[in-house]
Order: sequence, then C-alpha cells, then structure tokens
Amino acid sequence: MTQRTALVTGVSRRIGIGAAVARALASAGHRLLLTGLPEYDDAQPYGGDRDGVPALLAELGDRAEHVRADLLDPAAPAALVAEAIHRFGHLDTVVAVHAYSTRTPLGGLDAAEIDRHLLVNVRATLLLADAFAAGFDGGRAGEGGRLVLFSTGQRLGPMPTELAYAASKAAVENLTVQLSPPLMAKGITVNCVNPGPTDTGYACPEARAAVARLFPGGDWGTPEDAARIVRFLCSTDARWITGQVIDSEGGFHRYG
Repeated sequence: MTQRTALVTGVSRRIGIGAAVARALASAGHRLLLTGLPEYDDAQPYGGDRDGVPALLAELGDRAEHVRADLLDPAAPAALVAEAIHRFGHLDTVVAVHAYSTRTPLGGLDAAEIDRHLLVNVRATLLLADAFAAGFDGGRAGEGGRLVLFSTGQRLGPMPTELAYAASKAAVENLTVQLSPPLMAKGITVNCVNPGPTDTGYACPEARAAVARLFPGGDWGTPEDAARIVRFLCSTDARWITGQVIDSEGGFHRYG
C-alpha cells in the first residue's frame, strides 16, 4: 500500500499528451487508472487510434488499467475517483489531460456547443477536484497529493476560431488559483501546465509548418515535453509548488 497511484484522463491515442503522461508516471513508479473517450478522437479530422488503448496497456504492463468515461456525464468524475480508489486502495494523483475542442468562431456560435466545452473542460475538472479531495487519505511515501490540470495559454493571446475552448481553458487556469488554498490545506498541490502547441498529429502539414515558424527553435513541442513537467510536479521535489500556471512553450511567439 505504499505505491503511489494516479488517475489520468484524456488517454486514447498513443501519440497524445495523455499517453505520454501515463508513460512518465509509470516510469516514476505510479500505478495508473487511465481513462478516455476514443470515439471523440475518431470523429475528429485528425482521426483516432483504433489500437491505441490496448497497445498502451500492453506497453505499460501491469502498471496500468483503462476505463472508458464520457465526462459530459456529471456522475463520471466522482465515479472515476471511486473506481481508482476501489482498484488501488488509495489515490495520490489526478492529471486532467482531457479536453473538448471544436471550431467556435464569432458569427458561428451555438449554445449547445458552448455548453459542451464548459461541461467537459470546466465542470468535469471541478468535479474531479472535489471528488479527489473528498477521497484523499493523505498520500503515500509522505509526498501528499497532486492535481495537475492542462491549459493552452489562453491568457497569453487570442484564439478567435475556438472561442468556447479558449473561454473554458481560461477558466481552468483560474480554477488552479481558486483551488490551491483549500486543496493545500488537505495536503494536495494543484498546478496547471500550458505546453503550447504540441505535435500530437492533429495539424495538417501546412498548419504545422506555419506554426513551427513561430518557435525560435523552428519546431513544435512534443508530448514528452509536457509529460516531463507533469512527472516533476508529481514528485517530492515539487511539494512546495501550488496554484501556478506553468508556461512551457519553447519560446512560442503568438504574433509571429
């Protein structure tokens, strides 16, 4: 019962940030309950990864298990936390990598689509934090608990074609600040990672080349870049860091 355990959301594609986070935490000794909604990725222009979940589980061996969850369901966050505790006996870490994102430009806004962004990206994240705090038993190995959220740097520049997504992720950044005092009182740190544009295979070649020119180094970040930050934030070395939005964008310049 001394092994640390983690719940990681947004895991379906092997080249995604969620999968990279799972690998990083497994390498740091965590047992993992992974969750995702593969059919969401299947419906996106970039396509899903039909064999992604089984292949990742085979790669991680007995360190990881996976359950499907739709975070539009208001009961899903608490059910995931309860399932992790049921399977492992305790839960030390929650990493919320999940995101809902579609085109929502001004002049083409739809109330239901705005709601989906807010429900998945904000409500589910807040409910995950609430359930995690309620079920937290102090953590293992004297390290306390960790909650790591994900953003895309919405406070740093506009996203005019994804207004609903930008609004929802800006809310996640603010939740990081709002949640830090009550969670720290329970022994849980909360931080948010903004990895900047990350090459997970979703961009067409033209868009990928255009965005790459906005990096001083000439290329996008990788899922592993984000995962290394998560691994650090979930370590003992990060016990005194909380309430922070960490921008790790490789010098990305939004305005060219």
